[in-house]
Amino acid sequence: MSSHKHWLLPEGIDELLPEQAARLEALRRRLLDQFGSWGYELVITPFVEYLNSLLTGAGKDLEHQTFKMTDPISGRLLGIRADITPQAARIDAHQLCCEEPNRLCYIGSVFRTRGDGFSASRSPLQIGAELYGHSGVESDVEILCLMMATLEMAGVEQVFLDLGHVGIFQGLARQADLDSEQENALFAALQRKAVPEIHGLVEGFGLDAGLADMFIDLAALNGKAQVLTLAREKLAGADASVHAAIDYLEQAGQRLQACLPELPVHYDLAELRGYQYQTGLVFAAFVPGSGKEIARGGRYDDVGEKFGRSRPATGFSADLKTIMRFGKAAALERKQRIVAPADGDADLEQKIAELRSQGRVVIRHLPGQQGDAAAMGCDAELVCKDGEWQVQAMTGD
Repeated sequence: MSSHKHWLLPEGIDELLPEQAARLEALRRRLLDQFGSWGYELVITPFVEYLNSLLTGAGKDLEHQTFKMTDPISGRLLGIRADITPQAARIDAHQLCCEEPNRLCYIGSVFRTRGDGFSASRSPLQIGAELYGHSGVESDVEILCLMMATLEMAGVEQVFLDLGHVGIFQGLARQADLDSEQENALFAALQRKAVPEIHGLVEGFGLDAGLADMFIDLAALNGKAQVLTLAREKLAGADASVHAAIDYLEQAGQRLQACLPELPVHYDLAELRGYQYQTGLVFAAFVPGSGKEIARGGRYDDVGEKFGRSRPATGFSADLKTIMRFGKAAALERKQRIVAPADGDADLEQKIAELRSQGRVVIRHLPGQQGDAAAMGCDAELVCKDGEWQVQAMTGD
């Protein structure tokens, strides 16, 4: 009879041991302090909500990623959050109701039916920031700079940025009068840069030569800033919305380079991450050694419409565990660990309380326990000398 391995975790579910957890918590605190210094206020959202709220607006394409269950009290369907962004949008639109730009940040575990672009984990610790109430390039660049500052604080090096604009493909799809099935097929082929497949699709759709060529050219329009000039030539026959998107992309890139001149920026006009809900600029950060982005974001205007208030919005998110893994943040300072007797007089209790109030680590040696102070990682002990409890360094044998 085989024994059950009760200690095994489900695929894609992970846990952090004490040293990793301490590093993660230290990074979490630093990043939230940084967000606060930029004016982003922390919100804490529920782990479970009614399903229709989680899948409203920006969250609608998360349905296949969301675990569902029935609430035994109301009988309604509940969902375990797979993304905090829609929840932050609900708070901005319904709870805060301010007219001025609103800056929110968040951090929390999300639970997904399968891993996504960030990592294989189905339980990322999502951290992010959102800026509501402003539709200009300035807010997009602010979010981009905050994302890069986040990665820098985490010690992530050699970051390069992928920059795109979903309005380019959206404009061409409208101009070609594609139905949703045709649009989705072209979208999937463009994401794979599958040029022969794109050829076959546009031919099958019966598009005129000019439009067909523009969809085919779109797959190859990626590179440094000069590619935007080429894009204007290749997409000369596109309608005004496409050219406005290219102009916006160029303006965002120029402003970003003025703020972060050393940042390598790669433009990709077929970049369509989050296409189902993004409405403008989209971006993703990559590092050598990872084929997937480690942070991403973009503009998703009108996200609050289903919650009663239509607001422009832009933001980014990342998995804190992933950026910690790729980062080279300074090692945590090891605190002295002091072992204390299990019991003693009132003076001992007062001394222990005093030391702990100073942020020092005091651990009781329990009666009959296995392992001595050294095995507990202690390098000092509380001893009573001349009627006074004192911390004394431990010496090896």
